[in-house]
Amino acid sequence: MSLKVFRIILHLIASAVLLSACQAGSAQPATTPITATGLPTAVGQAAIEPVVLPTATPPPTPAPAIWLAPYVPDRLRASLLLPAGWEVVEQAEGAIYIFDALPKAAGQLAAPDSRVNWIYALTAPFPALTDQVALTDLMRAWRGQTSDGLALQTLLVDESTRGVFTKRWGKPGSLVKTLPTADLLERAWAGENTWAILPFEQLDPRWKVIAVDEQNPVQKAFDPDKYGLTVRFGLSGIDQQADEALFTEPLAASNRSADHLTTVMLTGVTALVRGTAAWMEYYGNEYPAMYIGDWLREADILHISNEVPFAKNCPDPFPWEGLVFCSRTKYIELLESIGTDVVELTGDHFQDWGEEAMLLTIKLYKERGWPYYGGGLNRTEAQQPALFEHNGNKIAFLGCNAKPPGYAGADDDSPGAVHCDFDQLVQAVQQVRADGYLPIVTFQHLEYYSYDAHPILQADFRRVAEAGAVIVSGSQAHQPHAMEFLDSDEMKANAANPPDLSFLHYGLGNLFFDQVQEGFPTRQAFIDRHVVYEGRHISTELLSILFIDLARARQMTPEERLDLLTTINKASGW
Repeated sequence: MSLKVFRIILHLIASAVLLSACQAGSAQPATTPITATGLPTAVGQAAIEPVVLPTATPPPTPAPAIWLAPYVPDRLRASLLLPAGWEVVEQAEGAIYIFDALPKAAGQLAAPDSRVNWIYALTAPFPALTDQVALTDLMRAWRGQTSDGLALQTLLVDESTRGVFTKRWGKPGSLVKTLPTADLLERAWAGENTWAILPFEQLDPRWKVIAVDEQNPVQKAFDPDKYGLTVRFGLSGIDQQADEALFTEPLAASNRSADHLTTVMLTGVTALVRGTAAWMEYYGNEYPAMYIGDWLREADILHISNEVPFAKNCPDPFPWEGLVFCSRTKYIELLESIGTDVVELTGDHFQDWGEEAMLLTIKLYKERGWPYYGGGLNRTEAQQPALFEHNGNKIAFLGCNAKPPGYAGADDDSPGAVHCDFDQLVQAVQQVRADGYLPIVTFQHLEYYSYDAHPILQADFRRVAEAGAVIVSGSQAHQPHAMEFLDSDEMKANAANPPDLSFLHYGLGNLFFDQVQEGFPTRQAFIDRHVVYEGRHISTELLSILFIDLARARQMTPEERLDLLTTINKASGW
């Protein structure tokens, strides 16, 4: 290569270097990569790739811990519907929520929808003579203190009830005895002045429910807010707002709902004739119910055994000769005024005034929508039950005349009272029971004037009880008669579908009839108020009345009532 060519090449290389330097000086500074930590990398090093951290899994939220007091009643405990994921713990310490009996004024301690009233009853064996006590006396007895207002030697409770009222009233004293639930009734009946406190759902007709401060949970007028044995259970916790948000529905229903209760009132003889009718003519058709009408109107189902037919041609009631009876049609206003719901037609005197009067009487009942039974247009109709459904309770009335056939004229094509065909009656009782009804059987039976239970009546009453009747009552009596309970152990040998228990009352006495001058026993009478709850007969109250003239009865005084109950208890073998 010549020297000239070499110099040209060297010049070109130098020019290229200078040009490159000028371009570099005019360019923007190089950017520095940012790492995931936000720190720059060193110049000339490769940029650090961003680091993707795994998503953090929050620790699991602990399940809400709830403690249930050990004495919460079994029925309430079983009905608690806790939110999903809740944990029931054994100890109250450390629990977020506590379900327990609340203080009486507990409005600030629990959300409204997490509270429930649980009703307890003060009870004694059915023959007990006491009707009501003061709450203060009962609380004194609980603490072992004597009280002039309460003749009580032993107060029985089960383990749950003991815990509840220890929480409410403090440590129990020496009068309080704790037994298994199943042993309370037998122990109370075997003891003297031995009572019990038990939840409402454990009531049985062999218990007498005693009012506390004039509040009785088997009565329709009961007010749980005024009752000293209403216990409020509820949820309390550290966060009142959380409680309110969690519980949008009640945890459980109360063990006593008025919408599930039915009262059935059975009465004795009604015969609006002779002296009773004469006083109605003088003082008005509603006169006989002046002092007892409110009792009668309170019943959900009021039974009346009206023995006498209404007749358009019925003569003046007084003076009256003989025992062939009728009632003037206007006297039906008395039955309307007391709220009659069902009429028994088994009476001896239903056919006294002939077929036309019987047909008229049945027509009057139909016009008023009153079912009737034990008598009718013919034998077949008279043997049909009168059926009722009220507050979910199904009740059937059946009856017949158990005297010789001459007192009951219903035949294949003739009206009248129906004579007892016990094979048919037993079958009818079994049928309505199989259909889900509680059978009530009432008789027009042998009339006698003593307080005891006549053996002839006992045989017939027990027969229908063994067939499944829960209540058997004598409508024929002109004075009160004895009572008894028949339990399933006695009936199961013969009964196809026996109830757990049957209540038999052999005679109640008169409701509206003029026997005030025929001896003191005919002035006395019972009105039986039976309480049915959720398809079960749970209680019977004996309302006692005393006649004061030919037409009117009034409620007995405490002394009069004590005398009658003492007499009836003795006749009943109690």
